[in-house]
Amino acid sequence: MTEKKPIASANDTPFPDETIPSGNDTPSPVEAVPSGNAIPTLWIILGVFIVLLLIAGLIVAVTLMINNPAQTETFRDIMIIFMAFESLIIGLALIIMLIQLARLTNLLQYEIRPILEATNETVGSLRGTTKFLSDNLVAPVVKANSSFAALRRAIELFDFRRPK
Repeated sequence: MTEKKPIASANDTPFPDETIPSGNDTPSPVEAVPSGNAIPTLWIILGVFIVLLLIAGLIVAVTLMINNPAQTETFRDIMIIFMAFESLIIGLALIIMLIQLARLTNLLQYEIRPILEATNETVGSLRGTTKFLSDNLVAPVVKANSSFAALRRAIELFDFRRPK
């Protein structure tokens, strides 16, 4: 006996990475996604390259600073001015943040809290109304309906009609 192999459809390929040409050169979304290991490897290589580039730049900068002390002093003075300006900007941003925080606190205390209290009062009133309706309207109606249902069932069981 010979063993028969199933016929593969056009979409079945022996290797998942192979694709069947479809006539157009645009890849499908499944084909466009790179494999799972390619992305982390690329990021690792890029990160190592950037770190090496920063180390090389630092070495070149230190060498230039040692060889040119006058330019180093000028660069130092410019950096001091830059850091002072940055401190002013950060201080201004902190002041604006504190003002916004005070406005938020004011909003919560004087506008949101009264709304929540009114909502809580409305919910309490609604709870009382539903309790009143349940006790005084729904419960008696349910009791009357159950009594009528019991009476109807008793009449059906004792069937006082004459047999035919």
